[in-house]
Amino acid sequence: MIDEKLEPIYDEVLKRNPGEVEFHQAVREVLDSLGPVIAKHPEFAERKIIQRICEPERQIIFRVPWTDDAGQVHINRGMRVEFNSALGPYKGGLRFHPSVNLGIVKFLGFEQIFKNALTSLPIGGGKGGSDFDPKGRSDAEIMHFCQSFMTELYRHIGEYTDVPAGDIGVSTREIGYLFGQYKRITNRYESGVLTGKGTQWGGALVRTEATGYGLVYFLECMLASRGLETEGRSAVVSGSGNVAIYAISKLQDMGVKVIACSDSNGYVHDADGIDLDLLKQVKEVERARLTRYAEKRPGARHSDRGTIWQIPCDIALPCATQNELSGKDAATLLENGCIAVAEGANMPASPEAVRAFTEAGILFGPGKAANAGGVATSALEMQQNASRDSWTADFTEKRLADIMRSIHRLCFETADEFGAEGDLVKGANIAGFQRVAGGMVALGLI
Repeated sequence: MIDEKLEPIYDEVLKRNPGEVEFHQAVREVLDSLGPVIAKHPEFAERKIIQRICEPERQIIFRVPWTDDAGQVHINRGMRVEFNSALGPYKGGLRFHPSVNLGIVKFLGFEQIFKNALTSLPIGGGKGGSDFDPKGRSDAEIMHFCQSFMTELYRHIGEYTDVPAGDIGVSTREIGYLFGQYKRITNRYESGVLTGKGTQWGGALVRTEATGYGLVYFLECMLASRGLETEGRSAVVSGSGNVAIYAISKLQDMGVKVIACSDSNGYVHDADGIDLDLLKQVKEVERARLTRYAEKRPGARHSDRGTIWQIPCDIALPCATQNELSGKDAATLLENGCIAVAEGANMPASPEAVRAFTEAGILFGPGKAANAGGVATSALEMQQNASRDSWTADFTEKRLADIMRSIHRLCFETADEFGAEGDLVKGANIAGFQRVAGGMVALGLI
């Protein structure tokens, strides 16, 4: 429940941002945790820190015209929300998907503020994207769109200002086209202006794997906090993009049997354990649906009915999109004996689901902590670009693992400090908020 002192702030957010339900949800989730912080630090209320955090420093919306292979003109909408730069340049991904609107970008950017703060690296929070759908488009069409998108965006970004990365629909291919246009317009090889680049031209090793790997390192810490092992467990992972694939990879390395994954057309249940090589072939090479996996894998079953959360498991990792795991799904997971849930996507568990997990007392890792490995490794990529250096995969992954363990320790200890022992949601929200609030106080009223 929101503290009565914070209710007027939330009401004002609703009034100023009508119809932006995902943003409202993200703000409420954070405000639910902050009552004890305001009681301990009344100066944050006096300086209206929360109100200032809830209002982006800058919101940019622009037209993106482009032509397809047949010469037909299309118009999409592009946007970048530069939310908070108290700790460093704005940092957050670009999402290309038909569902993208200002409310979703603001929800993602708001989450990014606190996620980035938890990494302890000098990066602020932002997010962007477009309602452009890259699915079914040729490479030439995607290049044309990316070039048009960057022709407007370039004037708002820079390695000391705002550093976008990838997200849904934006992979190394799209980052390459975006960076090429930025370089062409500015006449500068400013590697640090975008992250998620190819490793041949400034990208960090392990960046592709980072969010999935980091999620599993965080999960390992969650289980260890109760004296539990990862080896021998069963897991269900929603999604089949980078986050899901590399979470599956790291889970298998740790002796976990992953028995299901999903895409937008349904899910595949493979009781013998997901064949990672086949999954990569289907998703990364063929760019096909999981029906192809089921066709090639004896014993695997594809379904487009119900949800992946109906499959009994010890560990559930939602790695697809926001609000994919409902209160009903949470009840099913709990009935089937699930002991741990960690969010690989941004806000994939609905408020009802989070409430069910916390009330049941199972382990729950919120996305702003559990999936911070991607942005943490993006910040490491920025370090390498700034120093004109290149690190080995082993060194980068060790840094990633250390950061994720540090994030878990910070969230766990902060929850304990504020009387919410074991509640990583409260721990993450409070720890991230305190870091950003401290920076805002130090910089004055700006």
